[in-house]
Amino acid sequence: MEVEIPGKKKAEEVEKVVIRFAGDSGDGMQLTGSQFSFTSAILGNDLATFPDFPAEIRAPQGTLEGVSGFQVQIGKVDIYTAGDQADVLVAMNPAALKANLPYIRKGGNIIVDGDAFTDRNIEKAGFAANPLSDGTLAGYNVVEAPISSLTKTALEGLQLDNKSIMRSKNMFALGMMYWLYDRSLKETEKYIDSKFRKTPALAEGNKRALHAGYHYAETIEALPARYRVPPARIEPGVYRHISGNTATAWGLMAAAEKTGKKLFLGSYPITPASDILHELSRYKNLGVITLQAEDEIAAVCSAIGAGYAGQIGVTTSSGPGVALKSEAINLAVMAEVPVVIIDVQRGGPSTGLPTKTEQADMNLAVYGRNSESPLIVMAATTPSQCFEAAYMAVKLAIEHMTPVILLSDGYLANGSEPWKFPRVADLPEIRVQHPVKPQNGAFYPYLRDPETLVRPWAIPGTPGLEHRIGGLEKQDVTGNVSYDPKNHEKMVHLRAEKVARVASRLPEQQVIGTGHARMLVVGWGGTYGALFTAVSELQHNGADVDFAHFTYINPLPKNTATLLKRYDKVLVCELNMGQFASLLRSRTNHPNILSFTKVQGQPFLVAELKEAIMQHLNLK
Repeated sequence: MEVEIPGKKKAEEVEKVVIRFAGDSGDGMQLTGSQFSFTSAILGNDLATFPDFPAEIRAPQGTLEGVSGFQVQIGKVDIYTAGDQADVLVAMNPAALKANLPYIRKGGNIIVDGDAFTDRNIEKAGFAANPLSDGTLAGYNVVEAPISSLTKTALEGLQLDNKSIMRSKNMFALGMMYWLYDRSLKETEKYIDSKFRKTPALAEGNKRALHAGYHYAETIEALPARYRVPPARIEPGVYRHISGNTATAWGLMAAAEKTGKKLFLGSYPITPASDILHELSRYKNLGVITLQAEDEIAAVCSAIGAGYAGQIGVTTSSGPGVALKSEAINLAVMAEVPVVIIDVQRGGPSTGLPTKTEQADMNLAVYGRNSESPLIVMAATTPSQCFEAAYMAVKLAIEHMTPVILLSDGYLANGSEPWKFPRVADLPEIRVQHPVKPQNGAFYPYLRDPETLVRPWAIPGTPGLEHRIGGLEKQDVTGNVSYDPKNHEKMVHLRAEKVARVASRLPEQQVIGTGHARMLVVGWGGTYGALFTAVSELQHNGADVDFAHFTYINPLPKNTATLLKRYDKVLVCELNMGQFASLLRSRTNHPNILSFTKVQGQPFLVAELKEAIMQHLNLK
């Protein structure tokens, strides 16, 4: 439908749209995309974002290695992914165009900075000829805008050097997009005034560029129409546009508030987990203690110390760092100390793809320690759900006196979506029990609760509760050092059984669908949005398929084996070589667990998932 907007061109109303911004890492594409997303959230759109960072810190300008991208899908309908292919691509140079051309749909709009398409830049991007004139972009609506030169013109008269002027061109591109999708400039103007409050010339320059881009788009005829995405119908309440790393940090703080305990984070910086450390370091006034340790081992050991001392101990890292932490995590397993280890997964192995996403640390989390070393493993599912996942990780660690590994990933960590503020009173209770005096004149640190097998959490320094702790095997009940073979076997079984009994405290695994379809699609962690969208669309078209997405990996929900037995086929989709599929085969004995995997450092596309699901569904 078309909506008449007084004094403006007609705007075509659309349900949803996907926009991708791309340029050099210094072109401000992450900021541009974030501002467009924030403004859309203020207007009431549902959305999901996918920042795509380059791995190189200082890649040569104009090269493919230095391209930074940001994709966002906004809609008046529920949005679960950042979209497969973009309706609009904003490319600030030839390299950005080449790197992102596969992600723009045929017939879509491509807006380029025509000033950047020099012979040298075209050659650096790997084009044989100018793609704007050689037919490469046939089938697209191309807008060749002189963004750089028009930005210079708009900022004439300001006391700014050429570098500062050129860094404002992202605001010109943002202004064009605001006109194209009927967005207000006000929120971005407020942001500019706040960011550059100490440098008024920069603030004025960015606002001039923003308005210049808006009015340029309004006057040119190359854009066929403008579009309007109405607000989504969402539950009333106070919302925030939140990333996965921020949500994780806030979930940890909520757990500290709920328990009345101090939150301690011991961390060593590593992509893509560092923002959790950065976020928590802002809240010293709330009693949050953060330590940037000298290395990964010091970081996890400090967190274990906090847990031993009766507080909330947390450490954050990515796969390479968690590998270094493994020996200390085993100490926490042996000592049965509550500590939360957050693994924000990235492409690997080794340094691998530091800024790309993957789900290949599941085996590391479940099995990656020496000897028999069971602990709880869980996985966040969406950027906003990272809040709940972090909160629950603390709850499970404290209530079951065990380390908990929470798996996030680069897609969740950097992606964002609207999140409704919860009330602390509505959050699940976290049961905290500290013995205050010895019973019958003695304290036994490994005298277990008969139901949960949890040992008491005695705070060091409590009179009468002195006890021995460490990495050597413990004698059952007393906690004394023991080398007795049968005692060792008993303690190994007790530690395993304690973790296994956590399953009785977990919610049963739910299914989206009829509950008796021919095939069950299974996912875990950050693939939820793409899988839910793919299966929902197939179900709408009559496909005989159900969907189950797992948050709890070890132990599995207690109904997992029974649930899977209902289905002839189980198709597990994951961003690794089939790790969760292997786990399910070993734990459930289902005869037909299949895999669909992807290890490209990129999230699943809805289209590729639908194709894979239908192929497996139609196989006899």
